[in-house]
Amino acid sequence: MNDNSYIQLLESIKTRIHASQHQVAMYVNSELLFTYWNIGHALNQERDLQGWGAKVVDQIAKDLKETFPTMKGLSKRNLQYMMRFATEWSLEPIVQPDTAQLEIETKKGANDEKEASLSPKVPPPMAQIQPTDNQSDIIVPPVVAQFQAFEQMAFARVPWSHHRLLLDKIDQHEERTYYCEQIVSNNWSKSILINKIDQGHYQSRGQLANNFIQVLPADQSALVKETFKDPYFFDFLQLGDEATEREIEDSLTTQIGKFLLELGAGFAYMGRQYKLEVGGQDYFLDLLFFHTKLNCYVNIELKIDAFKPEYAGKSQFYLTAIDEQLKSEHHNPSVGIILCKEANQIVVEYTLKQSSVPLGVAEYKLVHELPEQLRGLIPSADEINKSLNRK
Repeated sequence: MNDNSYIQLLESIKTRIHASQHQVAMYVNSELLFTYWNIGHALNQERDLQGWGAKVVDQIAKDLKETFPTMKGLSKRNLQYMMRFATEWSLEPIVQPDTAQLEIETKKGANDEKEASLSPKVPPPMAQIQPTDNQSDIIVPPVVAQFQAFEQMAFARVPWSHHRLLLDKIDQHEERTYYCEQIVSNNWSKSILINKIDQGHYQSRGQLANNFIQVLPADQSALVKETFKDPYFFDFLQLGDEATEREIEDSLTTQIGKFLLELGAGFAYMGRQYKLEVGGQDYFLDLLFFHTKLNCYVNIELKIDAFKPEYAGKSQFYLTAIDEQLKSEHHNPSVGIILCKEANQIVVEYTLKQSSVPLGVAEYKLVHELPEQLRGLIPSADEINKSLNRK
């Protein structure tokens, strides 16, 4: 075997092992969440039926610890998280048959037993028959069928520590669902998730000024708008507001992984100062990407000052060149994003009305602003300098 063949074989085996490790980890995580969901659901049911208080959960935690002394995750606090988890993600078909029947009979009472049995609130889960490749049928036990349904949910692939964080910091179910999808798509760590929540990632999506609805088909414009946000945070660059455009570009491309993380899932980096020739002259695009989900090129122009109408004209020229020279027939129209330090919304609105290509304008922040409640408590850089100069 020659060296190239060996290297290819080795890399192939490594890739398979990494993929297998990831699949096993996801399966184990889903099994853990499935167990936690069922524990939380059972505790919620008995609390509602028996009127139990927090002391009962405390006693259950102590008894479980005695039975499973080496098992982690059975503290009173974690059991309470399980109960909230089961309430947040209501999955009635997973309820066990005897538990469901107990709930029906208790709530309806003896006089309504016949009616409850005819139209139960929760249908008892049954074994499912699934075909295999050889067309023979196998019977899947109820618990297995329930788990198979459970692990298909996006939230079932989110680590438990992330779920606890979402339960603590997010109030709305829709927002939790969004973050679960982003965690799975982008493989966010807990620290990244905290940062995204603190930056208001959910609220900022789709907020950039744009003309997508006017120039793109209806089925495409909504997806394009949801892909981008306003503002973008580049505080990971550790640059001050006085940084030049070149310094920002250098830092963004040096830390392209963090830059792509801030942009979101689906961006493939094509190059910086990407050269296109038009009419015998060379033109250089600041940052060119291809978005796999949008199936189009995305050109990002970076400006170190406030938005000016002429920026849109330049971006329109670039998009026309991209569509003529790079875009294939099966690609959607290219999209342009202008990133500025500031953007007057009225000026942007007037400018984009006259544009025939899909353009969006968003602001970027090099320094993450302090929370409003802390402003005024910490001295500014100018105040520090003045204080030092007086000494």
